[in-house]
Amino acid sequence: MLSKDKKKVQTTRAWTGLLVVVVGDVGVALAATLVALHVTDDAQAVAVLTSAFTAITAISTAYFGIRAAANAAQSAVDAAGEGQKDAASAGADAPQTIKGPGSPK
Repeated sequence: MLSKDKKKVQTTRAWTGLLVVVVGDVGVALAATLVALHVTDDAQAVAVLTSAFTAITAISTAYFGIRAAANAAQSAVDAAGEGQKDAASAGADAPQTIKGPGSPK
């Protein structure tokens, strides 16, 4: 398990990343809207808005994909650590025999 300080750092990183994504998405949407309102040709406005939608989708998908992968990796590391602790405690109960070359069988 993560210590209290590490959990706090992970929580802060997650919220900060989400804030950056939201601010970036809002910035792209605002810029695209302003450009679309000042363009005289409808086809150009549609092109700008479509590009903005694609950018927002890419930014958001990348963030959530990276977060999901990071969470899965952290869970795997935590599970491996717990498995090593369990194996170490089980090994401590077992009698220790060391066999090497020339040892009786």
